[in-house]
Amino acid sequence: MEVRIIPAHRTAARQDAVAARSLRVAAYCRVSTLLEEQEGSYEAQVSHYRSYIESQPGWELAGIYADEGISGTGTRKREEFNRMIDDCRKGEIDMILTKSISRFARNTLDCLQYIRQLKEKRIAIYFEKENINTLDAKGEILITIMASLAQQESQSISENVRMGIQYQFQQGKVRVNHCRFLGYTKDDRGNLVIVPEQAEVVRRIYREFLDGKSLRRIAMGLQADGIRTGSGGQRWYDSSIRSILRNEKYMGDALLQKTYTVDFLTKKKRANYGELPRYYVENNHEPILSREIFQRAQGELQRRAHVREENGSAGQHSCKYALSGRLVCSHCGSSYRRMKARDDRHSTFWRCKQHLQQADSCGGRPVPEAEAQAAVLLALERLSTRKDAYRIQREQILTGPYKTNSLELEQVFLQLARLQEKLARGSGLTDEERAQIEAEVEKNRRQRIRITEQRARLAYRELVLRQLLEYYDLCTDSSPRQNILRYDEERILPLLKQVRVMDEGYLVQFQIGPVFTITLDELSSSPALQ
Repeated sequence: MEVRIIPAHRTAARQDAVAARSLRVAAYCRVSTLLEEQEGSYEAQVSHYRSYIESQPGWELAGIYADEGISGTGTRKREEFNRMIDDCRKGEIDMILTKSISRFARNTLDCLQYIRQLKEKRIAIYFEKENINTLDAKGEILITIMASLAQQESQSISENVRMGIQYQFQQGKVRVNHCRFLGYTKDDRGNLVIVPEQAEVVRRIYREFLDGKSLRRIAMGLQADGIRTGSGGQRWYDSSIRSILRNEKYMGDALLQKTYTVDFLTKKKRANYGELPRYYVENNHEPILSREIFQRAQGELQRRAHVREENGSAGQHSCKYALSGRLVCSHCGSSYRRMKARDDRHSTFWRCKQHLQQADSCGGRPVPEAEAQAAVLLALERLSTRKDAYRIQREQILTGPYKTNSLELEQVFLQLARLQEKLARGSGLTDEERAQIEAEVEKNRRQRIRITEQRARLAYRELVLRQLLEYYDLCTDSSPRQNILRYDEERILPLLKQVRVMDEGYLVQFQIGPVFTITLDELSSSPALQ
């Protein structure tokens, strides 16, 4: 048997086409930050490749693709890189020049994925620093090794940045993205300063929320008035209002490390629920709101959340009136809804939501609004016998435990800062010493949380006591002889906790004090119903 070898050769047409066409060469440049010292590097890369490609015989410039200020750990935000890959797929590029593997990609998976895709199309990538051509036989092995090193370098940089940020947190240095922070901007020294126009929007949100408006109604009002969000957008959402209401920075404090980066490659962030330490800095900057207003808003958020938890979707309402969400049916536990009588538009009454949805499922009685309000006033009149005791209690809170807690909390913060500094700088610590310090840090954290929560409870109780006493004083001043309490939606709303509707009357409970039983017989002789 005879085997004859037929040598490989290109057809004449193929040879003519290749000879007639120049090698289309593109270049990719990238710098990962916009710092001034890297601006020169960016311009230098673009200028170098343009002149280099144009000076080579048989080469044709297919384009300069350059991403500025973009990280190389991913490709999603690298617009120029993605445009270059698309042009390669269209057959418009034969070779890509780039400075190094780390400039091309710091993610090993991305690097190899794109190299193989382009290799299948016989498109070479040449890395100058490593002197690697991806179409060479040994190229992929070297590329895999070098790309892994580039990824490791990126991980090391990410870890160093994270440690640097955490050390700043330990020193109480606040990092805030003020570009999306409604109410504040930064001065030349990086300190938070108030933007008066935006601060008034923040105060409006808190004021309307505490006046009883729902998050949706607040958002709709801001949008209708053409007020822009912190990021400059025109659309307001419930979540945006809730975030503003929960942001402690508006009372001058700052909770640091609320979130953390899960993976340095994906840059995915996750809320920090205790996986990493958090740092609380008091009186860091000028507040927009008083602590009293902020604490009152937190109490109202908790109250509304409790109503939703008890009543499900039926508990989501506007809270426009003091009785909204607080008037509760004793039969089924649902909230009552305010309604107008069909035959008399001046007559207002409340009806159990469960009964409205399915009459046979609940026997809760309809409640005239005047009757329910009279029950609240009668309960407030009974509570007024404790006024003197409440004045003393408020003074004791201000001069006693609240002041003591402030000093105790300051000591805890100082001790915690010293311990965290030891951990941050203690590279020579033994495992036993590090474990002991970490245990002390955890003990101090728990103590700080305990004191902070106790301070919040005291501050809220003092606020309710002051509002209650101011209400009594206002009623006394307006009618000094009769001393008659009058129903004031705005002042009663923060005082009232729940009014449970019974067949024979009401159970009225305020934020402080006992539960009062008000019978229908007592109400029949009440001056408020006369």
